[in-house]
Order: sequence, then C-alpha cells, then structure tokens
Amino acid sequence: MNELVMERERLWRFIRRRVPDVRDAEDILQDVLCEWLEAERVLAPIEQAGAWLFRVARNRITDLFRKRRTDSLEELMLEEVLPSADGGPEAAYARGVLLEVIGEALEELPAAQREVFMGHEIDGKSFAEMAAENGVAVNTLLSRKRYAVLALRRRLQVVYDELKETL
Repeated sequence: MNELVMERERLWRFIRRRVPDVRDAEDILQDVLCEWLEAERVLAPIEQAGAWLFRVARNRITDLFRKRRTDSLEELMLEEVLPSADGGPEAAYARGVLLEVIGEALEELPAAQREVFMGHEIDGKSFAEMAAENGVAVNTLLSRKRYAVLALRRRLQVVYDELKETL
C-alpha cells in the first residue's frame, strides 16, 4: 500500500502527459488504482508495483484511444458521410439507398480485399497487426486495401452521381 501512495503522483503525471482530457485521465487513474487494489486482495502481492501500475495505465490509455478511434470511424461512416435520417423523405431515401449500396459494394469485393479494408478502416487494426495475424506481407495488405478503396470509390461514385441528380 505504501508503494501505491509513492507511485500515485508519478502515475498521475504519466497519464496526464498522454491524455488531454482531465476527466478521462482521472477515470484511467481510478481504474488502475482499483485494479491494483483488487489484484493485491485476490492475488499474491505484486512485485515491482511501479512497473505493474505503469503497464496497466499504458494499456488503459491505449484502450481509450482505440475506443475513440472506433467510435469516431463509426460516427464518420454513419453520420457524416450519409444523409441525416432526420433530413426529410429525400434524405431518408438517399440514406437507405447508400447503406444498401455500401453493403453490396463491400460484399462484391474479393474476400482478401474486404478483410483488409474492414480490418483497417472499421476494426482499426494496423497493417503490422494484420500481417502478424495472417502471415501476409504488409505490402501485400497495402496493395489489397488500395484495390478495395479504388473499387469502392468507383462503385459508390455512380450511385452518388445518380442521387445527386435526383435530389
């Protein structure tokens, strides 16, 4: 417990340097401290408590940014690219058509291209992560994503132009 008191201030500074929002930083600090107390209660005492605390804090910070990236990608995909669902009948129609076409366009991609596109753009995985998972070279994954983006762009541009003319 004494180690925890000594490390708390260092841990706070560590988190604050990496997390701009004070509330998020406080949440992360609280999570880390609670996890440490729980681990101490349930498990044997943690050796090298400082290293353990900073590793857990680093993981929580990474989780925060991954969640934000995923949330912002989903928000971008659904709210900024598509017409508003509340924009009246024309916007609702356009939104429905675009959602349907996006789903179809993704399904039309070769499986390898679709997997890379979805993994990178939707799941937020790095090319290095996907290469390690699948045993495929990073350059191959980059190429597959490029072909996927080009195919999606061609397919969706036609629909976009048609909607633009009708609305």
